[in-house]
Order: sequence, then C-alpha cells, then structure tokens
Amino acid sequence: MSDQINFFERIGHPAAECNSRLSDIFNTLFYGSDDERIYHPVGDDMGYIEDTGNIDARTEGMSYGMMMCVQLDHKEEFDRIWKWARTYMFLTEGDNRGFFCWSNSPDGRRNADGPAPDGEEYFAMALIFASHRWGDGEGIFDYSKEARDLLHNMIREGNGIGRGMFDRENHLIRFICEVDFSDPSYHLPHFYELFAQHAYPEDREFYKKAAEASRCFLHLACHRTSGLSSEYSYYDGTPYEKGGETWGKHDWYYSDAYRTILNIALDHLWFSKDAWQCEEGARFLDTMVKKTGVDNWGKILDWDGNIRTEDVLHPVAVIATNAAAAALIDESDAAAYENALFCLEKFWDTPLRGGDRRYYDNCLYMFSFMLLSGNYRIY
Repeated sequence: MSDQINFFERIGHPAAECNSRLSDIFNTLFYGSDDERIYHPVGDDMGYIEDTGNIDARTEGMSYGMMMCVQLDHKEEFDRIWKWARTYMFLTEGDNRGFFCWSNSPDGRRNADGPAPDGEEYFAMALIFASHRWGDGEGIFDYSKEARDLLHNMIREGNGIGRGMFDRENHLIRFICEVDFSDPSYHLPHFYELFAQHAYPEDREFYKKAAEASRCFLHLACHRTSGLSSEYSYYDGTPYEKGGETWGKHDWYYSDAYRTILNIALDHLWFSKDAWQCEEGARFLDTMVKKTGVDNWGKILDWDGNIRTEDVLHPVAVIATNAAAAALIDESDAAAYENALFCLEKFWDTPLRGGDRRYYDNCLYMFSFMLLSGNYRIY
C-alpha cells in the first residue's frame, strides 16, 4: 500500500472528516437520487456507470467506477460493473477482439466497434488492485489473469489481428488503435510501473519502457510556460491541430486535458521519479490562479494559457483537478504553496455537480478527492 498524505489537513480538515466526506461522495454517486447517481444496478449481478450527458455507458466510466470501488472496498459493485462490461462491451471478433467497445447503450447494445485506450488502462489497473485486495475468483473474476490478458493485447502489433494501443517503437499510447497521435491525459506512467511488475513476464520490459517514455512525453505535452496540455497531441507533444470533420478541435486545454495534471500528481505521489513534476505543478498553478484567475475558470483556455470566450463544458472538473496539483507543492515554494492552498479551499467548498453533465465532473471530483485525502493507493 502506498503512503497516505491528507493534503486537506493544510486547510484544517483532518483525516476523519475527509474520510466521512469521501464516503458521502461515493454514496451519492452510486446510491443517490436519480439526478445525483451515475451507477445503475442491473438484475442480480450486474451494473453500469452512465455518462449522463450522452446517455451511454463508456469504458472510461465503467473502468473509473471499478477503480473507485476497489479503492474504497466495494467488491459487490466492482463485480457488477465488471460483469456488465465483460458481457456487453468485450469484443470477441474482428480486428479489435480482446478489447472493449468504448460506448454502449444502457440496454447493452453497442454504439461502436472499437475501443478507447483510457478505458483499457483503468480496467487493467483496477483488476490488478482487485486481485491484491480481494483475491482472484473463477472465470472472469480471476482478476489477475483478466488483467494480464488485457495488458498483453494492449501492446500487440499485427500477427493477424488489429493494432495494439501502444506504438511499439516509441512506447507511447495512441489516442485510438488506428491513429498515430496521442492524448496526453491517457499517459499513466504510474500505472505502467505497476503493469511492468504484474503483466506476463514477456510484456514487462515494454511497460517499464512505456513508463519512461510517457514521463518524457509529458515534458513536451505540457506547455513550457503555462503548464497546460492540449486534448490531443502529436508524439512530439505539440497540439494535434488537424481536427476538421473527423476529430473536431482538440488543440486547446479542454475536457480530456483536465486529467493530465491529476495523473502527474498521482505519479508523483506513488513513485516520485521525476523532479520536473513539481516544477510543472507550480507552473500550472501559477497559470490557473495568478494569470487566468478564478473568475475565468469557466472559460476555455488555449494551450499557452490564453483565455478564450467559450465556456467550459465541465467547470467542476476544472476546480477539482486544479486542486489535485496541490499534491505537487510543498512549503519551500511560498508562491506556489499559496496557490495550492487557494485551490484546495476552492475545491473543498465546491459541491458535486448536479444535472445532465454531472458524470465526468464528478468522476474527476472523486479521483481528486481520493488523491488529496490520502485514499488513492497502490494495492
């Protein structure tokens, strides 16, 4: 189990208070009213996480739900979500067999025939933690085998089957299997470190190199003065600007990109292998607090920190992940520490989001709160 640090103590909230609030957050997301919850039990042994803005179940949310459950010791809900995913989302035919359909209707019907790699990453990590926390079962509940099989498929390339999720030469994760560009928020070196320990022996060296490659990539993907990342980027870290009818605009700091600083903060807490991460945290917070200012947190930002006129889609996610950057800061940097305290206070005073768009905001809210309260751990 990784070390536990309650960063909310910096603003006067002890562990007991934080743990109580964390329990309330989980109960709201899983068992709150119809306009609060994102989890839906199905029958006697299944359940799904709903993207309430798009009315579907996504591998992103399903795997997020599993990670929440294993972190907070909710095995029944974990198994229900996993069985729904394996029943309705798992692909057994075609080039993408061995992966999961990224979007399904709530009745289980598939909306696509391919995966989104961030879901597979979280599925694999949640399964490894479940194996260690609860022990392996039988069939699809042999968590460690399911994780190893998935990790093996994720790095495949050719051999009569579709592409894998990583570029075999540069060890960077792709946005989707069919393209040769990335999404900075998909880069999870802290997960890859653990995959390198628990994957099949023949796959471990690849994931070890993937952890190193992703940390180097993030140096490039996070702007050298603003600290922000774009939603999608080329392998050299520069924003993916082609967009157009196929992908739309993704070269700004928007939606997906909010996860990048959260991932950097968790990698720092779990492994502390890159001193740049603390510098990145200070740079990021200076942009958000001093240069942008809290009054503009509801506006979309360009990669360089320029404030645009358009409104963000997920304002609570911005507040939550800004606070997550506080985990990268200590009192030795007075200006950055002041910014960190400001963001912690703002997050603490912000409730979960309601309404149709609550799903994504509240997932990042949960992960940020777990991290900052010392409850996002290695099992």
